Amino acid sequence: MSWSGHQGHAGRRGYHHGNLREALVEAALALIAEKGPAGFTIAEAARLAGVSPAAPYRHFRDAEALLAEVAQRGFELLESALAAAWHDGRPEPVAAFEALGRAYLGFARSEPAHYAAMFETRLAADAWPPLAAAADRAFGVLRGAAERLAEVLPKEQRPPALMIALHVWALSHGIATLFCRPDRGRRPLPMPPEELLEAGVLLYLQSLGLAGGTPRGHKSPP
Repeated sequence: MSWSGHQGHAGRRGYHHGNLREALVEAALALIAEKGPAGFTIAEAARLAGVSPAAPYRHFRDAEALLAEVAQRGFELLESALAAAWHDGRPEPVAAFEALGRAYLGFARSEPAHYAAMFETRLAADAWPPLAAAADRAFGVLRGAAERLAEVLPKEQRPPALMIALHVWALSHGIATLFCRPDRGRRPLPMPPEELLEAGVLLYLQSLGLAGGTPRGHKSPP
């Protein structure tokens, strides 16, 4: 596996006194880019950061703790990207919602090492509360956007916002994982991934009556 985008990053920055934690995070990103999220040790991160093998233990108890830090920061970056794309539903909620999907794909493409740390590990969320909280905040942007969309329908026809958010997240994540990878695992696609996602989201929203369609099971008046 080769996750391009962060290779050599730690080596260029190097280690500066008082910035050990950052140097180790950068080293971890470079190692994830080279070997994948489960393919490095704390000793390798120390060597790449240019510090002694014992130095990382001032901040991280093991490679998993360092990986959790990388994943947490990834979710924080994703939250910012999603919030900027949603832009509080402006200029129009459906268009802003579609922008969320494009932002998700853009994040997966531009931050592949973070993305791998976030989604291709077996980190137990309950073992890393800050990581779990960061993931919840990122998903919260999508759920809040779904709530805004659902508000346009009468209560008796309103689908659960959580269901909408989970469905769209699954669709976005599937397309990102299959078609936005920066390595040989990427599947060929006869169109930009953004177009595929936009079409899928639009069809889904139309089926719920949230983008000009008629809700499934709803009978139009005679």
